[in-house]
Amino acid sequence: RSAAAPPPPPETFGAYTKASQENNGVTAMINMLIQELDKEMTVAEAEEKDAQEDYETMMKDSAEKRAADSKSLAEKEAAKADTEAALQQHNDDKASTGKELAATLEFIA
Repeated sequence: RSAAAPPPPPETFGAYTKASQENNGVTAMINMLIQELDKEMTVAEAEEKDAQEDYETMMKDSAEKRAADSKSLAEKEAAKADTEAALQQHNDDKASTGKELAATLEFIA
């Protein structure tokens, strides 16, 4: 027999770990992703609510502006009609006065 010691065993993959330890890391990562998604959904819901309120406010303001513009337009159209009627009356008066002047000048001459 030989007195030499046998060589050391070959290197292996390292210390033995249970599969449950690896699963804990994956589970923790999935839980973290779920929490991040919940936060993002909460933020998105809040932003949507704010945007909806802004939209409703804008629509209300727009309706008020349309009503005010319609009222203003009606008032301006009424003022224009009154002015046109007054202009027609003045033109008629001018024509009548012009005829009277012509008749007076013919009578004098």
